[in-house]
Amino acid sequence: MALLTRIRTPRDLDRLSPEQLDQLAAEVRTFLVDAVSKTGGHLGPNLGVVELTIALHRVFDSPKDKVLWDTGHQSYVHKLLTGRQDFSKLKMKGGLSGYPSQAESEHDVIENSHASTVLGWADGLAKANQVLRKDDHVVAVIGDGALTGGMAWEALNNIAAAKDRPLVIVVNDNERSYAPTIGGLANHLATLRTTDGYERFLARGKDILERTPVVGKPLYETLHGAKKGLKDFIAPQGMFEDLGLKYVGPIDGHDIEALESALTRAKRFGGPVIVHCLTEKGRGYQPALQDEADRFHAVGKIHPDTGLPIATSGADWTSVFGQEMVALGKEREDIVAITAAMLQPVGLDKFAKEFPERVFDVGIAEQHGAVSAAGLATGGLHPVFAVYATFLNRAFDQVLMDVALHKCGVTFVLDRAGVTGTDGASHNGMWDMSILQVVPGLRLAAPRDADQVRAQLREAVEVTDAPTVVRFSKGAVGPAVPAVGRVGGMDVLREAGADRPDVLLVSVGALAPMCLEIADLLDRQGISTTVVDPRWVKPVDEALAPLAARHRVVVTVEDNSRVGGVGSAVSQALRDAGVDVPLRDFGIPPVFLDHASRSEVMAEIGLTAPDIARQVTGLVSRLDGRYETAQQAVEPAHD
Repeated sequence: MALLTRIRTPRDLDRLSPEQLDQLAAEVRTFLVDAVSKTGGHLGPNLGVVELTIALHRVFDSPKDKVLWDTGHQSYVHKLLTGRQDFSKLKMKGGLSGYPSQAESEHDVIENSHASTVLGWADGLAKANQVLRKDDHVVAVIGDGALTGGMAWEALNNIAAAKDRPLVIVVNDNERSYAPTIGGLANHLATLRTTDGYERFLARGKDILERTPVVGKPLYETLHGAKKGLKDFIAPQGMFEDLGLKYVGPIDGHDIEALESALTRAKRFGGPVIVHCLTEKGRGYQPALQDEADRFHAVGKIHPDTGLPIATSGADWTSVFGQEMVALGKEREDIVAITAAMLQPVGLDKFAKEFPERVFDVGIAEQHGAVSAAGLATGGLHPVFAVYATFLNRAFDQVLMDVALHKCGVTFVLDRAGVTGTDGASHNGMWDMSILQVVPGLRLAAPRDADQVRAQLREAVEVTDAPTVVRFSKGAVGPAVPAVGRVGGMDVLREAGADRPDVLLVSVGALAPMCLEIADLLDRQGISTTVVDPRWVKPVDEALAPLAARHRVVVTVEDNSRVGGVGSAVSQALRDAGVDVPLRDFGIPPVFLDHASRSEVMAEIGLTAPDIARQVTGLVSRLDGRYETAQQAVEPAHD
């Protein structure tokens, strides 16, 4: 790492020769494989942008010039070249974030790791430069996968409106987001990749035609005069140029000299320019290149030589869902699946293999996916849209106004719900049960174990007149948590064993084992506790209010924001039923959570069994104190 260790700022790149730049690129790839194999992280995307990142930082002057990354999972090389070379705690508490982070460096402008947003940011920054008369440059790096998102094209429409506003858009075209990029735009970029080039064609044509007697030269001049139409036919970059965007490319994204030349031309242009770079995801690491699914988009801890995982866990929530989808698909021909460019991460790859004609990948376009699902339902099918919980935020309006308003039977399956931890603030699925509370008619299930994932998914797809939601956690799914009884539609997980129990503990989803642990801790304090799993948390089960009335305290525990979450809904339901019982809700505070392991985050926010048991014990003790004081006030004094 002779060269890499000497790079502390981007300007340290300026003194390197072409040969040294190639050596640096090789050192960066070696570093990435070694470091990320120890911690896990986004490996394939970063291996693909090594030369591109070097060229960007040689041509532009960060942080004066703003270099923005969409989605940000390809920013590891950028971190290395801006002085952050300690990857020992990548994505861990106290270590580097897996995405750009304003807290880490002045070179990181934006840290929102939701795709297709960078062009909107770039448009705003370029407009600010123009208003404030700054000569700073704005560079937005966006992948071909992120260009499938509608927000990117809304931004392009605005960017193209100002021909004299400098802005460089670098399209990092590796034919993939997570998996291979699909759709009309992907086909267009593929045409650009495989086109021999207008200028090369015209040069060859000129030689041939000029040697053709009589008609040769006039025909060449006619063709040359028809340049725009011919150019669109041979190399259809005209789509970008028709928007008013200067197009440069395609450029070999692993040729630093060619990249610098193209970026320098774009920098001088004085208006919006697209630089189209062809890169190879996973470049330089054979195990990644052999991974057809996603080229090691994101990996856990692996053996660096083989790329094989160091440890394997048991069944995870995602695979349980995926297997049940295949079973449902065999039973019902009307079941179809939707993914937003994440077929494998959300567990739909097995369903796609079994029923390829019944899976629709809409690209990174959750809004379109939700509306398309409404259309599928209206057309007589039952769509299951599997998406990370944090990404459903982007389609809220469509869930509300297209699916729910039209009473469409669409099932949304939310993966990675609750605290996910290491991917940081943008990836925690902590808002879904709050924002969905306001959707009329929507029904929301929170399974506690694998058996309930299967059962509640089946219940969800039986609903034909309203949206249904099934949400579950990230990672390994624990053992089954059996019910000992049923009240209404709720499972009783623990009976209090007292005529007037102290606490009704409402356990939401995967937190059931922790809630049973809380009950055990309370029992040691002499506090009797009933634990129920509502299974469907929206709407609140009608049997909950009369059950709560038989307890002294109600406690809700959820891995969702406390603001507007299940606790709030339960509280409102009790008030509406005239049940005046003290309620304490435990959940995630309304803050953006720093990256750390799930257990560390849960401990930091006090969402652990000892923390909750301690607070509930204090609450019950205070109630006992008030009760004793009131009794003393009404009892006659004794001589």
